[in-house]
Amino acid sequence: MTLAQRIDEVERRLKAACARSGRDRSDIELIAVTKYVGVEQTQAVLRHGLTHMGENRWQDAAPKWNAITGGGWDADRAHAPAGQAVWHFIGSLQTNKVKDVIGKFTYIHSLDRLSLAQAINRRAEQLGLVVPCFLQVNVSGEESKHGLAPEALLPFARELASMRHIRPAGLMTMAPLDAEGEQTRPVFRGLRELRDELNGSAVLAEPVRGLSMGMSGDFEIAVEEGATWLRLGTVLVGKS
Repeated sequence: MTLAQRIDEVERRLKAACARSGRDRSDIELIAVTKYVGVEQTQAVLRHGLTHMGENRWQDAAPKWNAITGGGWDADRAHAPAGQAVWHFIGSLQTNKVKDVIGKFTYIHSLDRLSLAQAINRRAEQLGLVVPCFLQVNVSGEESKHGLAPEALLPFARELASMRHIRPAGLMTMAPLDAEGEQTRPVFRGLRELRDELNGSAVLAEPVRGLSMGMSGDFEIAVEEGATWLRLGTVLVGKS
């Protein structure tokens, strides 16, 4: 399939999932996960109107980021770079890599520990930014997965409440890799329930809406369970 055909097919499936669950398509954003493709394909994705780009590692993202932004950056351009790309860091973020990522990526989807939050907050303060972050929760409980244990979410959110340069934007999770079809539903439903519990606690100054969940193999069920951000790689942009 061509890139245009893949985008059209994802849209068809997405709209069908919205219809089944009584949701509005405009409530859901697509993140084109470009980690498996190069600069040329990433630029093609932009030309097809997909503006949200997801990458797991700065080392892999750097050539694409530099090509699209024209090299160089500042705090203002970081949130509206040339080419209209908005960058999402969706991989596990090491504390010592924060300096490379904050200021280049508008959104962080993998905030899962206090040391990382402190590092992000410090770097964002230096740059005069407020960084929207998704709190990663290990809903499935897999040992191989990063993320907060569900019972640790509220205490962690209390710690974030005093960090002025982090804006909690929502929650993020991943379904087990070996889960298929309906097996993923309890994980996505669990994240939605945790978000509602977090909002009900009023721990944060403002309620959060975002649910970053659903990838190439399970995004339709994620939509049915309330996803607002889908992280789609091969099904949307292909693979080099």
